[in-house]
Amino acid sequence: MNFNKYFSYIYSYCFIAFVGISSAVLFCIACIIRLITAPFDRRRIVSNLFSAFWASLYIWCMPLWSVRVIDRDKLTMKKNYVLVSNHQSQLDILVLYHLFFPFRWVSKAAVFKLPFIGWNMFLNGYIKLHRRDHDSIKSMMQTCENLLKNNISVFFFPEGTRSKDGLLRPFKPGAFILAKKTRVPILPVVLNHTKDALPKHSLRIRGRRCMEVQVLDEIAFSEFENMEVDDIARMVRDKIASHVKEHQDQENSSLES
Repeated sequence: MNFNKYFSYIYSYCFIAFVGISSAVLFCIACIIRLITAPFDRRRIVSNLFSAFWASLYIWCMPLWSVRVIDRDKLTMKKNYVLVSNHQSQLDILVLYHLFFPFRWVSKAAVFKLPFIGWNMFLNGYIKLHRRDHDSIKSMMQTCENLLKNNISVFFFPEGTRSKDGLLRPFKPGAFILAKKTRVPILPVVLNHTKDALPKHSLRIRGRRCMEVQVLDEIAFSEFENMEVDDIARMVRDKIASHVKEHQDQENSSLES
C-alpha cells in the first residue's frame, strides 16, 4: 500500500469517527427541536431543515469536498413534488441535503436502527422499506401516497441501488405510479461526481472533489397524465441521463467513433 493510499484510509476513518461523535450531540438537538415544534409543525419542516443542516455540516467540515448546487431556485416551498434522482454513492444523501428543502426519504428498514442518524430518520418521519417484502412495499406506497396528499414531498432513487459506473440503471415504477395517482409534479434532480468522491462499496476518500446537484425543470402532471407509467419512467430517466457526466462522456465517445 503506497503512502497516499494509506493516508486516505486514515483520513476516512477519522472522518467516520467525527461523524459518529458529532451525531450524538446533533441528535440531542434534533430531539429538542422536535419537542418544541411538534404542536405547530405537523409536517416536520423545521426538523427536516435541521437535518439538512446536520448533513451539510459534514460536507462543510471536509476540506476535500465541496458541493455546487445548480438551479436551486426551481424548488418552491409552495409546492410538493415527487423528487427523483440518479444514485451513485453513499454521499448522495449528504449532497442532496444541500438543497435545504423538506422532503421524506424512502430507506431500508435496517438504516433506522443506526444509532443517532437512524433514530433521527424516525424522528423526521422518513419511510421504512423491507426490500422484497410485499407487505412492506405496499405499506411504503400507501405512506408515500398519504404524505403527497398532505402536501409533503417524497424523494426516490428509482434505480433502487447505487450505480457502480455512474451510468443509470432502469428506473423502477413506484415513484411514477405515485405521481400519477396523486397528480403531483415530478421534479428530476441530477447528481454528478459523488461516485468519484466515494465509490460504491468503498469507505476510502478519493482526494479533492467538487460534487454537483442540479435541479431540472419540474414535469407538471398535465405532461404525463395520459402516459403509461413505464413511459413516464423512461422519459424521466432520459432527462436525468442527459445531464449525467458518464452518459455525456459515453455519447461523446460514440460520436467520435
